[in-house]
Amino acid sequence: MGMMTIRSIPDEVHNALKARAKQNHRSAEAEVRAILEEITRPESRLKMGDALADLGRKIGLTNEDVAVFEKVRDKTPAEPMRFE
Repeated sequence: MGMMTIRSIPDEVHNALKARAKQNHRSAEAEVRAILEEITRPESRLKMGDALADLGRKIGLTNEDVAVFEKVRDKTPAEPMRFE
């Protein structure tokens, strides 16, 4: 896991973080982690799998359509890249 040090936090911000942490029964450090996760990974974010499934439903793609692709798909493993 990554580590981060934040310097020069204004006193009022630091005090507000400590108060919020106390309300949530967490340390100030745990509160900052929770805030960062909430902001960077919102529940409303677009998830690729959900978007692709929605697209498939909109165009009427069925399991039978996907089965056709499986029959003709090249299943040969890809060659790894060489950096010589």
